[in-house]
Amino acid sequence: MSRRAPDCGGQASVELVGALPLAALVALAIGQLLAAGAARELAANAAEAGATALLQGGDARAAVRGALPGWSRERGDVRVSGRRVEVRLRPRTVLPVLAGLLEASAAADAGPAP
Repeated sequence: MSRRAPDCGGQASVELVGALPLAALVALAIGQLLAAGAARELAANAAEAGATALLQGGDARAAVRGALPGWSRERGDVRVSGRRVEVRLRPRTVLPVLAGLLEASAAADAGPAP
């Protein structure tokens, strides 16, 4: 007499359907972290552009706005205090409540006054 294993034909499909929401949540979280990292890099580059403009006698705010891509210009805040440029940038988020939590901030200094 041979014994057969119980039929488990649909088990994998049920497990896949059960795991999909978790996989989607993990992918969404990774995407949000990548967006926050990109915002941090963009803010740092824009702050450096503003400090460079100050060194050359130009408009730091215009340089910062020019260094940011189109989607981030309206999501950023620029502060110029003396020879220091600070840029705050809110990344795109799926949940608007996360924008404040993932806000990136960077500053650059143009050095001592001439």
